[in-house]
Amino acid sequence: MMPISCRLIRKREDVYRVVKAFATRGEWINAEAKSYVQVLVLKMPVEAPDAERAEKLSEEVRDFERNGLNLTSTKKEEVQHLQAQIDDLSMQYIQNLNDDRTFLLFTDTELEGLPAEFLQMLDRAMDDKIKVPLKSNYVSPILEFCRVCFPPLNCIARLRPKRLCHSFPKLCSHKLENEVGASRRRVAVAYGQRCKEVNVPLLENLVVLRHKLARLLGYDNYAEYAVCSRMAKTTSKVFEFLEDLSTSLSDLAAKELAILQDLKKKEEGDCTFGIEDLLYYVKKFEDEKFNLDFGALKEYFPLSLVLQGIFKVLQDLLGLRFEEILGAVVWHEDVRVFAVFDLSSGELIGYAYLDLYSREGKYGQTCVLPLQNGSLPSNGARQLPVVLMISGFTKEDGNCPVLLQFSEVVNLFHEFGHVAHHLCNHASLVRFSGLRVDPDFVEIPGHMFENWCYDSSILKIISGYYQDITRPIKNEVCSSLRRWRHSFSVLKLRQEILYCKSPAGVYSIPLCAPPRVFAADVFASKFCDGLLNHHIGMQFRNKVLAPGGARDPLESLSNFMGRQPSIQAFVDSRASSGV
Repeated sequence: MMPISCRLIRKREDVYRVVKAFATRGEWINAEAKSYVQVLVLKMPVEAPDAERAEKLSEEVRDFERNGLNLTSTKKEEVQHLQAQIDDLSMQYIQNLNDDRTFLLFTDTELEGLPAEFLQMLDRAMDDKIKVPLKSNYVSPILEFCRVCFPPLNCIARLRPKRLCHSFPKLCSHKLENEVGASRRRVAVAYGQRCKEVNVPLLENLVVLRHKLARLLGYDNYAEYAVCSRMAKTTSKVFEFLEDLSTSLSDLAAKELAILQDLKKKEEGDCTFGIEDLLYYVKKFEDEKFNLDFGALKEYFPLSLVLQGIFKVLQDLLGLRFEEILGAVVWHEDVRVFAVFDLSSGELIGYAYLDLYSREGKYGQTCVLPLQNGSLPSNGARQLPVVLMISGFTKEDGNCPVLLQFSEVVNLFHEFGHVAHHLCNHASLVRFSGLRVDPDFVEIPGHMFENWCYDSSILKIISGYYQDITRPIKNEVCSSLRRWRHSFSVLKLRQEILYCKSPAGVYSIPLCAPPRVFAADVFASKFCDGLLNHHIGMQFRNKVLAPGGARDPLESLSNFMGRQPSIQAFVDSRASSGV
């Protein structure tokens, strides 16, 4: 998030006039200073034709003019008023979801298939029915585990007493179709409609206000306003990208859907496949196909060992050496501080704080926050970057270490991609340093580093049975994880593409190219045959991470790969999945 002082400066007309006058003179100190001024001010001749103006508005994002400082005083006030309204409504929308206490009531039979430990977490109503809050951590297990809800046998006997034993599947699929998957359907529909009464009017108002703001600032719609600050620059490029990706994945999506439909037909009969069935039948297929016990797999990923392995990967690949500072002054005893050095020169390049355990009142999701951006002040002494990683792992009790779910291991690798990006960014100006880069580009290192979690050699480095860490994860498990990784991912991506191409996406939601697409290309083109290749890793550090926002992200990626990024590696990775 941009510091408050920086956000306020972007709205100061006196600063805008000075910077624009400097830009008009064209006396650049260096390339980074030129990029900085161009980011702040849209430099364009007044007599430029409409087509050229539209192209410039799309190609060059300018912070000051995105706040309306090039408009008349009346229109500037209107822009500020609209921005305040949009911020308030956006916060209210999120607050409504956070404050929602809606729940559904189910009998024990209607939640058949749910793990006993999950059911024990749920409260019961006065009539002994189970209360299921409409929160993601309660909804997801039901959509994933809840089996078909058949009516009691005595009800079936009353309906078809003479053919009960021979026609049970047909009876359920024909006469009692409304009962099939009823619990999953109730939860999916209710979850999708939560806060509908208050949030739908908010959304409708937000669409109107965002469109009005975009038009006032010279854009055709809010999507153009939002996307011009991202890698794609124009909505036409986004739609072209989405269309190419959707077309390339259409056959794979059809194959995935056919597999799931066939599984449902075998279990439920001739019923329509709905969104409520996706997680359930994906899990059913994966249990049969890959034989992965993620509960048992957790015992091979003690947090301390995973961290040790991540540090080794970052050292061998990117030349970053992490050295813990014992006795550092921190805000809680659980916080660990690491000085980070360049491996070859021994130079101190920054600090990393790890606050990984849950406690009351602490934000519980895993994320990375910049505490201080690296920069080069006028006195020549570089300001070192400082980064914080937050997570919510439960601290070990007694002699039992913290054990990570495999998904948590992948998430840690992703977040350490952000840590490395912040520490390796060597831009001179704060505006381009740390994680202050293109919103899409900032996710590429994290998505790329997830690939390391599926390689057998890396899994052996970061794993070990918690009671005997000399016993690493088995080879067949590594192979299954690799095949499992992308199973049914195409269906989920097609759903995201559909959302982006919907009217809501065009007129209100910022459109962007999914960063995992380019991350797959970077990995396939340079790293797939050498995950600890120090030479390639240092090229990535110097050509992609170091320039930060001072260089166009597509230029940085092309400079590293020797060509323009492509969607083909992403498509190929999905085609080779275990489905």
